[in-house]
Amino acid sequence: MAKIRVGRVGEQIKKELSQIIQTELKDPRIGFITVTGVEATSDLSQAKVYLSVLGSDEQKEATLKALASGTGFIRSELGKRMRLRHTPVILFKFDSSIEYGSRIEALLENINSGNQTR
Repeated sequence: MAKIRVGRVGEQIKKELSQIIQTELKDPRIGFITVTGVEATSDLSQAKVYLSVLGSDEQKEATLKALASGTGFIRSELGKRMRLRHTPVILFKFDSSIEYGSRIEALLENINSGNQTR
């Protein structure tokens, strides 16, 4: 039962964080961000937020620094929007699965185009 609640709260955190980052944050260092997932601990004291950022490595690092500096604001906004006893501590991490998937897709495309030319 607790795992189901943690999953639902994680999904709600994901939705709210996406909205907060897109509409409320005004930092110019923040580029195009997609919140890909949230892993919350069983006691909801901590939430790892996985992000996918479009851009170069420098832009990704600048985005992560901007989010780290705005963590207090993001957490307070999350606390206002969600009715939880304690707002979880937010840790931002990069999700490289989208880049990995596109790389695999490009490799498969190269293999298929090499087979068709023969």
